[in-house]
Amino acid sequence: MQNRQALFKISNLKQWFPLKKKGLYVKANDGIDLTIYQGETLGLVGESGCGKSTLGRTLLQLYKQTDGRTMYYGRRLVDVAPDYILKTVNNLDKLKRQATELADELAKTQENYDALPELEQFKEADRLHTLRRKANAAYLDIVTIIGGLIVSDDTNRIRSLFTELYKHADRRHELELKLRVCNVDLQDAEYRMEKGSAKSKAAVQKYQEKIKEIEAEIANVEENIAASSKKIQAMKEEYKDAPGFEVAEAQLDHGIDLARLTYNEMRHLRVDMQLIFQDPYSSLDSRMTVGQIIGEGMLAHKFFKKNDDRMKSHVLKIMEDCGLAPYFLHRYPHQFSGGQRQRIGIARALALDPKFIVCDEAVSALDVSIQSQIINLLQELKDEKNLTYLFITHDLSVVKYISDRIAVMYLGVIVELADSQDMFKQPLHPYTEALLSAIPSAEEEAARELVVLEGDIPSPVNAPPGCKFHTRCRYATEVCKHVVPEFREVLPNHFVACHHPLNNAEDEAAKRFAAAGLDDKLEGEDKVNDPLREAVEAEVTQLEHEVERVKIEQEGQNPDV
Repeated sequence: MQNRQALFKISNLKQWFPLKKKGLYVKANDGIDLTIYQGETLGLVGESGCGKSTLGRTLLQLYKQTDGRTMYYGRRLVDVAPDYILKTVNNLDKLKRQATELADELAKTQENYDALPELEQFKEADRLHTLRRKANAAYLDIVTIIGGLIVSDDTNRIRSLFTELYKHADRRHELELKLRVCNVDLQDAEYRMEKGSAKSKAAVQKYQEKIKEIEAEIANVEENIAASSKKIQAMKEEYKDAPGFEVAEAQLDHGIDLARLTYNEMRHLRVDMQLIFQDPYSSLDSRMTVGQIIGEGMLAHKFFKKNDDRMKSHVLKIMEDCGLAPYFLHRYPHQFSGGQRQRIGIARALALDPKFIVCDEAVSALDVSIQSQIINLLQELKDEKNLTYLFITHDLSVVKYISDRIAVMYLGVIVELADSQDMFKQPLHPYTEALLSAIPSAEEEAARELVVLEGDIPSPVNAPPGCKFHTRCRYATEVCKHVVPEFREVLPNHFVACHHPLNNAEDEAAKRFAAAGLDDKLEGEDKVNDPLREAVEAEVTQLEHEVERVKIEQEGQNPDV
C-alpha cells in the first residue's frame, strides 16, 4: 500500500468542541494520524460516540479542525494558490524564530527526559511527545512551502521570490475560474443555437474569442510561473551544501493543507470531496424534486448556467448510473423508500464528479437486502470512476466486504489500522478483538469466546490517562494506566496503539515493559504515594458492606450471622 499515491495525509488531527464551562472541551478527535490512498476504500469502525462521523466531516472541513495537518494531494499547491503561502513568507522571520524556540525547548526537555530514571520517563513521555509534535508542526509550516531555504538568513530575498511566484499562481487560478465560467456560457450558447436561436450565433463567436484570450493569458502566466520557479531553484543551488538543507528540502510538500484554507478557498475544492449522509430521510430537502436535489450542486459550482434541458440530460445520466428510473426526476423524497432515497443521496454526491467521498454510515438505516444493493452500487461506481471512499460504519461484516483497509477508532483516536484480511485474521488490539467476537454468524463453526466489554465508553470531556481503553480492557496493566501507547507498525502494514499487542509475542515494546518490571514499580508507587486513592477505596468497600447488610435485613435474616 505504501507504493500507492496518497490522496490525504492526516497528522495529529484534533477536533475539540468547547462547552459552556470555560476550559472544558469535548475531544471528539484527539490526535489522529492517518493516510488515505487514491482508489482505496478505507473502512472506519468503532462504537457510537467515538468520533467517526466527526472525523469524516472534519476531513471535509465542514468543521474547522482545532489542530493538526490535513494534506490533500488531489491538486497541487501552486494550482490553488492559497493565502497561507503569502502569509507564511510575509511572516517568515517570526515563524522561524518561533520554530527555533520550540526546537530549543524540545532539546532541553529531551535532555532532562534522558536523565530521568526509566519509571519517570514513562510518566513524562506524553508531555515530551506533545512538545515534539508542536515543534515539528512549526517547522513543517515553513519547510513545506520554502523547503531547504529555511537555512538562509536572507529572508527578504526569499519573501520577494515567493511573493512573485504566488502572484503569478494566484492570477492563473483566477483565470482558470473565469475560463470555466466562459466554457459554461459557450456550451449554453451552442445549445441555444442548435435549438434555432439566431442571436446565439453571435454569442458563440463572442465566447470563443474570449476563451482564446483567456487561454493565451494563462499560457503567458504559465511562463511567468516557470521563470519564478527557476529563480527559486537558483537560490536553492546556492545553499545546497548548507547544513540541514537536504533534510528541509526533503520536507517540501506540493499538497494543500486543508486546515489552513479560507472558507472561499475550501469552497472551490468542494467539487473534489463529497459526503453521503447517514440518514436518507432528513438529508433530502422535502420541498425539492429529485432533479433539483441532484442538480443543486452543479448550479452552485457553475457546472451549468441554469436548469435547462442540457442539465436535465446530465442529471438523468447520473440517475441511471445510480439505478434510479428517469420518471423519478420530478418526484419528491416522500414518494421513495429508504433504499431509493439513499440512491438519490449517492447521485447527489456523484453529480460534481468528485475524487473522494465520505460514506457516513450510508447503509446503516437500510434493510439487509437493500444494503447489498447499495454496497454493490458503490463498488461499481468506485471502479468505474476511480473514486476513493472513507466508509464509516458499525457493521463489521459490511466493512470486511467493501474495504481495502480498516481503521478502528476508540474515544477519538485510531487504535488499530491494517488490511481488511489481516485485521480479521490477526487482530492486535483488545478492542478490535472484542468487536470481532461480537459479529453474528450463521455458519456452523467451533464455539468462539464472546469478549464482553464491561462499562460504557468514557467521557470524551475527561478521558482517562494513559491508554484510553484501559478502563474496559481485560489485559490492562499498571503501565496502561499511566503511559499513552504509541501508534506503531507492529507487523507489516499493521499498526496498533497498545502496550501489549495480542497474538504477537515477539513485540519489542511488550518485552521491554516486562523486562523493566514497570507494572510492579508503578503499582507499588501508587500504593505509597496515593493515600487519597486508598481512602476512596476504603470508603467504597464500607459502602458495599452497608448495601449487603441492608439486603440481608430486607430478606428477614440476621445480618450479624
